[in-house]
Amino acid sequence: MPRTFDIFERVSNAPVVPPRLPLIVVLTGFSDAGGTVGSIVEYTREDLVAHPVAIFRNDALLDYRARRPIITFDQDHISEFRPPRLELSLVHDALGQPFLLLSGYEPDFAWESFIEVVIQLAGEFDIQGMTWLHAIAMPVPHTRQLGTTVSGTRNDLIQAHSVWKPHTQAPGTAGHLLELRMSEGGFPVTGFVLLVPHYLAETDYPGATLAALDKLMTATGLVFSLDSVREENREYLAKVDEQITRNDELRRMVESLEERYDAYMAGDWRGGPVNEGFGAGLEEGDIPTADELAAELERYLANRPEDEQGPGKS
Repeated sequence: MPRTFDIFERVSNAPVVPPRLPLIVVLTGFSDAGGTVGSIVEYTREDLVAHPVAIFRNDALLDYRARRPIITFDQDHISEFRPPRLELSLVHDALGQPFLLLSGYEPDFAWESFIEVVIQLAGEFDIQGMTWLHAIAMPVPHTRQLGTTVSGTRNDLIQAHSVWKPHTQAPGTAGHLLELRMSEGGFPVTGFVLLVPHYLAETDYPGATLAALDKLMTATGLVFSLDSVREENREYLAKVDEQITRNDELRRMVESLEERYDAYMAGDWRGGPVNEGFGAGLEEGDIPTADELAAELERYLANRPEDEQGPGKS
């Protein structure tokens, strides 16, 4: 296992970090339904100004063969080599409020050493608390508000925002381990899991980005400009709804999801205990699979002119 000081380096000309800032953690890795985490990383790097404070070393944490760096080939030579980035940065929101952002790829190696460094830096900068999020696919309709499962130490947020409270075992991520270790260390911690409609999980779904940014604002008091994301989501949903309106099978599938979701939210769940989840007690064929709906969406979009394509547009 690498020593902690071998996996990161401090930026020599980094700005001074004020104490008591919120720390937001967004790591792309195991699950990113709707491209949610990736879009948050892109939003913070392109729409906000980030000043790196600490940079984690790819050679210690990254499996290059699993996540190939991007190169630029310019006619007859390689002009650029662009590896993934994992950084702790000082960022400011739309009102100029500062916060710390840990963003980039989920480490492939040395999780315990990575977590040790993050906790060390969190203590050094005397952070106010840590908020992180990821997204999973769930059999829910896109016509209802995106739900979340909330974990951590802030009971106010858990009670107000956690619509699904399962007792389950699932593959862990570095974010889960960070939440556990920071909770044990006495830091205020909040983890949001966005429950993204399963048939939109393989697309870049702006609605999930909106919901994620909203939860981050709620947890931290930060303010982000969302106008461009809202407009993108309106266009996205218009394309999806147009397709569903024209396809009776898709419409029935979404209606089935709506009925079950509404029954779950009303507490009138006949398929099993409420905390078993939205899909509890469903018989085979009752709801569409992700592949069925996604395939219909893809076929629809493939037959449209390129300038009219919506979900999943590159």
